[in-house]
This record gives sequence, C-alpha cells and structure tokens, in this order.
Amino acid sequence: MWEQDTLRVEDQVVSYSMKVFEEPSEYGINQGRISKLTLKNNNKVIANYDRGWDMMPTSKIANEALEMILDARN
Repeated sequence: MWEQDTLRVEDQVVSYSMKVFEEPSEYGINQGRISKLTLKNNNKVIANYDRGWDMMPTSKIANEALEMILDARN
C-alpha cells in the first residue's frame, strides 16, 4: 500500500511517499515492511530507497525523519 504524508522534524516539514507491505521483506529497509521511500524537504529529495538506497539520508533532518518513519511503520 502506498502512503503519503508530512512530518515535522525540528522546525522543518518533511514530506514522504512510501510503499509499505503487510509483512517484512528482504527488499525492505532493514528487511522490514517499507520497500520504497522518498523523503523531501523544500521539494528537494533528501533520501530515496527503492529496494535499496539510491540516495542515503545524509542530513540530520533526513536521518531523524527516517528514524520516525521506521519506528512507526517498519
């Protein structure tokens, strides 16, 4: 199932789009349920996962957003 929403990380808004399965997968982030994930801040991609990292989260905001999403959905 595809999900789209926004998160508030510090004083920034991070938008995300992700594909989440009901069961963990070998293709998911950390072999979890999220197989595709795009994080954006100010309309700029700050991380992208598509069955593997195309763009690793390198900023503090990207890493915090990823952590929040993984804690909630993976």
